[in-house]
Amino acid sequence: MTETSSSSSSKTIISKDIPSEHVLAVKEIFERVGIHASLPQNSTSKDFYSDLFRDLFKVDHVQRGRVSCIVPVLPVVCNYYNGLHGGAVAAIAERASIACARTVVADNKQLFLGELSISYLSAAKLKEVLVVEGSVLRSGRNLTVVASEFRIKKTKKLVFTSRATFYHIPAAKL
Repeated sequence: MTETSSSSSSKTIISKDIPSEHVLAVKEIFERVGIHASLPQNSTSKDFYSDLFRDLFKVDHVQRGRVSCIVPVLPVVCNYYNGLHGGAVAAIAERASIACARTVVADNKQLFLGELSISYLSAAKLKEVLVVEGSVLRSGRNLTVVASEFRIKKTKKLVFTSRATFYHIPAAKL
């Protein structure tokens, strides 16, 4: 069975050995979570996501090897279930970890994110305010490791943790 996708002119190919009731169930799930919906016009503009996250969180305090940020859970970064979207968690973890690593790595070295792991322990619901605290676990000549915790500000409940490994790229000497 082949179906035409409603969001573009491409065709969705569905294997013939999948029962039609399974295909309908998958289609209903996609429709329920809004996958079939088209993207808002402004989402295709340059730096849309960077601007979105730049305005989302505020720096609370910075010290050597530690960074703390405040992040409100707004509708623009929520998933279908009105919780902070997993992709938003990853983007926030990356930004907070880079800022934390920068407190111990010389400015003349570029950082390359080599690994980012996230544990989604619980949901951060719409209108909650999170405190994101990052700390450098290890920093050497060639890499820096940062751990972050996301807690609900009001209850101190731990909802996400992350661990980022940054590789240092020395500045070229030309």
